Amino acid sequence: MHAFHRVPEDTRFREARIGMSLVALWHGDRLLMVHERDRATWELPGGGIDPGESPREAAVRELAEESGQVADELRFTGYGLYTLGRRRRLVYGAVYTGRTSVPRPFTPNEEITAIHWRAPGEPLSGRVQPVDEYLAALCAAARDTEPRPPA
Repeated sequence: MHAFHRVPEDTRFREARIGMSLVALWHGDRLLMVHERDRATWELPGGGIDPGESPREAAVRELAEESGQVADELRFTGYGLYTLGRRRRLVYGAVYTGRTSVPRPFTPNEEITAIHWRAPGEPLSGRVQPVDEYLAALCAAARDTEPRPPA
């Protein structure tokens, strides 16, 4: 990731398209991480935006497809600028922060082998994407400064 922009959700960029969405989802103080099969890494759930789909719609879909989870709330956090693939193309990724009160069951799929609700500071066995660690910290800070809904 080259940069992170805390801008309105409807921002559009000249230098690159918005091509992906990621979700930092919490249950209490535990963050959802997914284990991506091909890269053999732990990362935040997310992926590409389908034609005609908004970044928010992609975040909801990718979260459900990869982990089986549904956010009670989903708040836009900002856009990261990434270089992707062999062709080194620039793409913006929308980042959302969410909560769930009820974690749902997970079934491994073609892309994701496991999920884990990670406690603060908990090490994971295996590799964790550094950019996802950075984004999780950004989202945690944003989450902690937002007023919580009444219990």
